[in-house]
Amino acid sequence: MINKIKNTLISVTCLFLIYGCTAKMVSEPAYDYSGMDKLSKNAHKRIEKFIRDTQKEDYPYTVSPATRIDSLKVDKPAKTLEVFFNKAFSFAPFRTENVTAFYAGMKKRLGRKFRKYTFTAYSLRELIEELIPNFYRKDQSEYDLKRMPDIKQGRSKPIVRNNSHPWLPTNGLFNRNIVLWHSHGFYYNIDKDRWMWQRARLFQTVEDLLPLSFTTPYLIPMLENAGARLFLPRERDTQLNEAIVDNDSPQTDSTEINYVELASDSLLVWTHGYSIGFAIGNLPYPFNYNPFLQGTYRKVHSDTAETAQIEWIPNIPETGNYAVHISFASIEEGITDAKYKVHHLGGITDFSVNQTIGGGTWIYLGQFKFKQGFHQDSGKVVLTNQSEQPGKWVTADAVRFGGGMGIIERGGRTSGRPRFMEGARYYLQFAGMPDTLVYDLHDSKDDYKDDYKSRAEYANYLRGAPFGPNKKREIKGLGIPIDLSLAFHTDAGIVGNDSTIGTLSIYSIEDADTVFVFPDGVSRVANRDLADLIQTQLVSDLRSKYDLTWNRRALLDAQYSEAFRPNVPSMLLELLSHQNFMDMKFALDPRFRFDASRSIYKGILKFLAFQNRYDYVVQPLPITHFYAEFTDSAEVTLQWRGVTDPLELTADPLQYIVYRRINEGGFDNGILVDHPEIVFKELQRGEIYSFKVTAVNQGGESFPSEVLSICWLGSDYPTSLIINGFDRISGPATFETSESVGFLNFLDNGVPDKYDLNFTGSQFDFFLNSEYRSDDAPGHGASSADYETRIVPGNSFDYPFVHGKSMLANNRSFVSVSDEAVMDSLVDLSDYGFVDLILGEERETHWPKAYGDTLLGTQFKTFPESLQKKIKYYCQNGGSLFISGAYVATDLFENKPDDHPDVKFGREILKLNWAANHAARTGGVFSSDSLFLPIRESFRFNTTYDPQIYTVESPDAIDPVKESKTILRYSENNFSAAIGYIGLYNLVVFGFPFETINSEEDRMIVMEAVLNYLNGKNGLKLNE
Repeated sequence: MINKIKNTLISVTCLFLIYGCTAKMVSEPAYDYSGMDKLSKNAHKRIEKFIRDTQKEDYPYTVSPATRIDSLKVDKPAKTLEVFFNKAFSFAPFRTENVTAFYAGMKKRLGRKFRKYTFTAYSLRELIEELIPNFYRKDQSEYDLKRMPDIKQGRSKPIVRNNSHPWLPTNGLFNRNIVLWHSHGFYYNIDKDRWMWQRARLFQTVEDLLPLSFTTPYLIPMLENAGARLFLPRERDTQLNEAIVDNDSPQTDSTEINYVELASDSLLVWTHGYSIGFAIGNLPYPFNYNPFLQGTYRKVHSDTAETAQIEWIPNIPETGNYAVHISFASIEEGITDAKYKVHHLGGITDFSVNQTIGGGTWIYLGQFKFKQGFHQDSGKVVLTNQSEQPGKWVTADAVRFGGGMGIIERGGRTSGRPRFMEGARYYLQFAGMPDTLVYDLHDSKDDYKDDYKSRAEYANYLRGAPFGPNKKREIKGLGIPIDLSLAFHTDAGIVGNDSTIGTLSIYSIEDADTVFVFPDGVSRVANRDLADLIQTQLVSDLRSKYDLTWNRRALLDAQYSEAFRPNVPSMLLELLSHQNFMDMKFALDPRFRFDASRSIYKGILKFLAFQNRYDYVVQPLPITHFYAEFTDSAEVTLQWRGVTDPLELTADPLQYIVYRRINEGGFDNGILVDHPEIVFKELQRGEIYSFKVTAVNQGGESFPSEVLSICWLGSDYPTSLIINGFDRISGPATFETSESVGFLNFLDNGVPDKYDLNFTGSQFDFFLNSEYRSDDAPGHGASSADYETRIVPGNSFDYPFVHGKSMLANNRSFVSVSDEAVMDSLVDLSDYGFVDLILGEERETHWPKAYGDTLLGTQFKTFPESLQKKIKYYCQNGGSLFISGAYVATDLFENKPDDHPDVKFGREILKLNWAANHAARTGGVFSSDSLFLPIRESFRFNTTYDPQIYTVESPDAIDPVKESKTILRYSENNFSAAIGYIGLYNLVVFGFPFETINSEEDRMIVMEAVLNYLNGKNGLKLNE
């Protein structure tokens, strides 16, 4: 399987491509030929000329312009010619095809005198054919086994296994352990006595946060969906609140006991362990204070039954999603199957934890929804002593809920930032890493250097045999078999035209001691294989979908700390340039983030599968055409379609997992189904059920679908249909002139994919000639800092629930469907007397570069032709329709003539004219029609920052046509905010999204007003 698929990834037309089509000719290099015989001198000059000629466009391949011959050896009797090139020659990705072509071209250039010679070329002290990754070699007999681990030794059990998950990815990354970090982070600068970013705020973000916007929402879940366990030297949870429960912590509330030990037998009493454990201690922590050296841990003998347990019951500060981390001690005679149960709002999730490894730090279980306060049934973690290894030891220490704020004190103060924004050096202190081996490598005098060096040392300490300042290879570490480490950055660089800096891949085939093997004896050339696979995958995919000229930069062997320190296969990825505007047009687009992250995940998967000799399968793409409908009383049927991936032959869906949520709870552990359909029976009256679906195959699980919600009240109540037409995710608006370029959030913020973690504030310096003076005054691209502690909400893909709650409050049963299901005739609108179309901030959106538009077309049009036809038919047959969205008119009318079909649809069917966009700044709305709401009755929708509701920066003003009338106006200017029409069909259209009305109570009353208006009833006051 591997050999059949891998050859499709590389195109011979990209041979030796490093600098794209912009490689320049170089002048004749100065070289001292003294002492060289005539034949060798002739060969040297001819090869130099050949290398320079490869820079020309009429050659099928190029090499780096910096390529030089270090030395050359001609053996006349043996008829061999060896050429030793400098490091620059190795910048190219080597394949069998281009190595063969290079040798043939060199032989042709050398001519008749060398026709009987055997040629060999070297770079990095290796034959260039030996630099071909094993993955791309044609035959198994050609594999370099020295760069592949010995798989006969077997592996320990997974450190964490989710026993409640219904799917196991056998050909993915199950039981693979990966260390991943996203660049820099907020740190304390000793010289300036100041907490600050390690990079400048440019183009509305900062490199300390930008890679995180790829890894946290995309790359990490992709790797975990493939079965891997991820270890991060930075806090992974973006939850700002935190609750820690520990045996050494005093009870904070005398009415609530939040740490409970239970045992059914006096012989099984929990006792103190042999050594130290975690204690929260006094906050904030001074430098080098290790909380895992301040307390104790508990232990009890394991048993075949549950005869002892501990409960950790947190006082949750605020309802929301919290990452759950546990800690324990790894001791002799520990068990490999410690049973943890997480009780959360979606149910109970069971885990098995291998306590023989990983003790003495935070170990991540998962993310779950918890309710504010103490909740014995739905808010706790339970550990029992039940095990298949009776008579050994079960250990227990602290449990942490949420990410929290920074608590490390430097310069007499903490950072004041969420912990996930801080640099690795501070999280690693909190995570119990030994200071002088991992994060304090400069005697507390340089947090900047400690930060970037500590990330790799974290990987080493997790595995064992750390590098560290003392090179203590005998240190055991935590014994976790780390397979790979990846440093994710966006490096600096600017080009003055409409092109990208592109992707640079950095690795090191030697460590700081010039050792060319890892501690386990595997050749460090494996680092080059990894770097090549990921870079090749990225460039191939991005050229296929985003930019035909996406630049493949060097495949660089270099002594970067994050590249040479790890004792496992590793690389440093510079995906793009945060300093270059064109790169940032891609980087700020969530669609690009998903696809680039998927490419990195695929590169990692293919590398680890090949290293460990199994056929890989790529996890599927998310499903589409999702819809729900009542098929009987108290019964709902869900259906959907799987999606094939044109870039991956193995990524077809095999089965599906359906997750369910009841009312405001969390999602359950899911049900595995064989076909794209499931029926849920015995629905409870008045309960809102919400569903999301993922596709699975042997490689793992896809990202989830949008969330659809339904509620059944009984056959005596009408059923309404909610259409989720809000699919848009996109970057902010841009503008470009010969003198100024940048991002214009006040025109269009774009739409984050669920949330945005990297936005620091709006760009304020747009002038291309603005010069860099410092990171505080970086010139062109400089951006504000007023948002950098905020998580910006975007499209939650969960708005049928918001609309549905308001329908339920008005005694309406409802189902919901995707707009794709409507457009492709899977749902018949005429079955419903009332239809609610959610458009949110949907609007026609271009790709970051025109190539994407040419290849894929634009996306997210509010009313595609097929949807217009469905709506027109529904309306002309007497339907009642409610539409709300910020661009309901702009997207139909802007830059289009009066006879355009979109304009005609807007006027003739939606009964509106486009008056203006950016129609309101304050969000105030009042009634101008007593049939809708009493005159002057008012409410507000969100136009500013709100942690729960996305910002509407550009609502529409929509004027009525002859048959319709204005029913709502914007408070600040009396522009028409909504229109109503009662006639052949009934219609209400809002120029702002219904779900962004700030008050839930107001949403219920406004929905009642919509329903009453469409039914010919008088409106009610908002306070009734």
